[in-house]
Amino acid sequence: QVQVVESGGGLVQTGESLTLSCTVSGLRFDGYQMGWFRQPPGKEREGISCISASGITYYTDVVKGRFTISRNRAESSVSLQMDSLKPEDTAMYYCAAALSFNTRNGCGQIKSWGRGIQVTVSS
Repeated sequence: QVQVVESGGGLVQTGESLTLSCTVSGLRFDGYQMGWFRQPPGKEREGISCISASGITYYTDVVKGRFTISRNRAESSVSLQMDSLKPEDTAMYYCAAALSFNTRNGCGQIKSWGRGIQVTVSS
């Protein structure tokens, strides 16, 4: 059974940092691209960052330069370091294991989703 579990969310103030973590079990971690998506209140889910199985990274423009994605093979985990947070970063954040990756759009063909974790940035 595949499990994708996020942790590390919470409430922070504008300008602060937060690190999200995601652990994966039940699949061969090295064979999957790993992505972070988010869904702000009242909006659709969007992909914000992805890291390929080989370590190539993708960021959407709104987070580029502020967020850093990384993966840890030994722990079957992926992290998202979020710096200089803004109120518009407030959203439910989801981790996903994906089958495909490209440098223009990030992760695609999602295999498994996490349940999501809330990040709230106060002004």
